[in-house]
Amino acid sequence: MSLALKYRPMTLDEIIGQGHLLDKGQALRILIEKKKLLHSFFYGPPGCGKTTLARIIAKVLQAPFYELNATTLKIDDLRKIFKTYANALEKPFIFIDEVHRLSKNQQEVLLPFMENNTALIIGASTQNPYYSLTSAMRSRSHLFELKQVNNQALTEQLEKIINKEHLHIKEDAKSFLVSSSFGDVRAMLNLLESAQALGTEVNLEKLKSIRPYALQAGSSQTDSHYDLTSAMIKSIRGSDVNAGIYYLACLINGGEPAEFIARRLCIFASEDIGNANPHALNLASSTLNIVKMIGYPEARISLSQLVIYLASSPKSNAAYRAINKALLAVQSGEIYPIPKNIKHDKIHYLYPHDYGGWIEQNYMSKNMKFYESSKIGFEKTLEEWLSKIKS
Repeated sequence: MSLALKYRPMTLDEIIGQGHLLDKGQALRILIEKKKLLHSFFYGPPGCGKTTLARIIAKVLQAPFYELNATTLKIDDLRKIFKTYANALEKPFIFIDEVHRLSKNQQEVLLPFMENNTALIIGASTQNPYYSLTSAMRSRSHLFELKQVNNQALTEQLEKIINKEHLHIKEDAKSFLVSSSFGDVRAMLNLLESAQALGTEVNLEKLKSIRPYALQAGSSQTDSHYDLTSAMIKSIRGSDVNAGIYYLACLINGGEPAEFIARRLCIFASEDIGNANPHALNLASSTLNIVKMIGYPEARISLSQLVIYLASSPKSNAAYRAINKALLAVQSGEIYPIPKNIKHDKIHYLYPHDYGGWIEQNYMSKNMKFYESSKIGFEKTLEEWLSKIKS
C-alpha cells in the first residue's frame, strides 16, 4: 500500500490544515456530525483533502456511497443510481470529483433529485465551481473552500509518518519534501515513497533527482499562489509593466490556470481602471473567452497583451467605491420608496426625449451621492458629457 493511502485520514480530526471548517464548533463539522449536511461543493488546491473529506462524511452518514468523476460521468449512470433508491428508506450519497466539468445537461439531471433531497450530492474541484455551476445548482447547495495546507501542518504530518515508518531523513531533505510540495500532502508522500525506492537513505540529492523543481512554486518555493496573484495585481495597479509581466510569468510557470488569471484581470479592469478606460473591461472579457478556447501555451500571449494594456491604462476606482457606498447605505437600512413619478406613473413621469434629452425630475426620494468622478482618462470625458447633457 502506498504511503498516501496508508496515511489517508479516517476521521475528521485526522484531516490537517482545514481547521476553519473542521475544528470543533465550526459550522461544517457540526452539520456533518449532526447528519444535517445539505448538498455541498468543496473546492481547493490538489492534495488538500477534498476526496478524503467526502469519504469520511460517507462513513459518518453510513449512507450508500457512490464516487464518480465528472470527466467520465454518464447521465445513464446517474439515472440508474436514482432508480435503485426510488422507493428506498435510505438515500444515496453521490460524490462527484472534477465537478466544474459537469455539463449543463448533467446538472439539469441532478436538479430534481437535489430539490427533493432523494440523494445527497457532494462535489469537489480544484477550481471554484461558482463559475461553472448553474444558478439553480448554486441555490440548492453550500460552497466550502478548503485551503492549501500550510508548511507547519505538512511538517508535523511528515514527522509523524517518519517516526511511524522508522525513517532517517536529514533536515534539508525534510525541508525540501515540505517546501516543494506546495501544500499537497499526497505529492509530499509520493515523493517520499519514490525516494525510498531508490535506496535506504532519503537525502536531498535523491529527492531532487525525482522532483527538480518545486510544484507550482513560481518565483520561489515560499511564494504562494495568493502572494503571486496579489503581487501581479499590485504591480499592474502601480503601472509597472515589467513587474506585472514577471509575476504573470511566475503564475504561468507555476501551473496557474489561464482562466483563473484572466478572471482576476477582469475584476481588476473594473475595480482599478473602470471608466477611466472602459475598453480595458472589453479587452479583459475578450481575453477570458480566448484563453478558455485556446489554453496554454498560446494563452500566455493573450494574457501578456492584457497585462501590458491594463498596466498602461489610466487608473480609477470610482465605480468600485460608488457601488460599495451604495451597498453600505442599503445594508444600513437606508431604504426609501421609489418616487411616484417613475413608479408605473405615465402621468407624472417626464420623458426626457420629449425635452431635448434631459429634464430635471426626482429619481430618488432622498438625494444621495455615491459616485465621484476621478476626472482621470475617459471619466473626465464622461463628466463633461454629463455636464453638457444637463445644461
